[in-house]
Amino acid sequence: MPALFLASASPRRRELLTQIGVPFSLLSVSIDETPAVAESPDAYVQRLAREKALAGLALVGDASACVLGADTTVVLDQQILCKPADKADALAMLQALSGREHQVMTAVALASQSDCVVRLVTSRVRFRSIRPDEMEAYWASGEPQDKAGSYAIQGWGAIFVSTLEGSYSGVVGLPLCETAQMLDAYGIGYWTKSSV
Repeated sequence: MPALFLASASPRRRELLTQIGVPFSLLSVSIDETPAVAESPDAYVQRLAREKALAGLALVGDASACVLGADTTVVLDQQILCKPADKADALAMLQALSGREHQVMTAVALASQSDCVVRLVTSRVRFRSIRPDEMEAYWASGEPQDKAGSYAIQGWGAIFVSTLEGSYSGVVGLPLCETAQMLDAYGIGYWTKSSV
């Protein structure tokens, strides 16, 4: 079985891979995450996932290894909502999402010496109306500070979600159904006893 490396600093992606029993090693990669001019959200998230996987592959000495990269973005009215710059930015995002439906796009890339395949999973999330005092309290919790769209569905932000259509794990950061299918195609197992 080829060795798998995860090119991600996200603890949530580590937890999700571990949840389905995938053995992997971690890689630290750094790429420019600035959206290109006129780049669509789906093209953006797929590009970042691919660049992370390929950057990780360049660091691995094992020619038979595979590297998994992923990226998640929140999209409202075709606008990418990145991680908030500060409190005002986070509160503005939460206000924009309040009472509305948005998309969460997660792209997964699996790179090997022979190719790099990318899958895009898009989910639809609807928020209930959020009161201003809730936004303030949520910011004070610290949770929104490093999250795309200023919320975490797997954390306290879950109370804002009235409906979800799509992949819950994809909204968290790694769509497990599609990821397992990709790994299986490369002969990388899941449901193993030993995982990180």
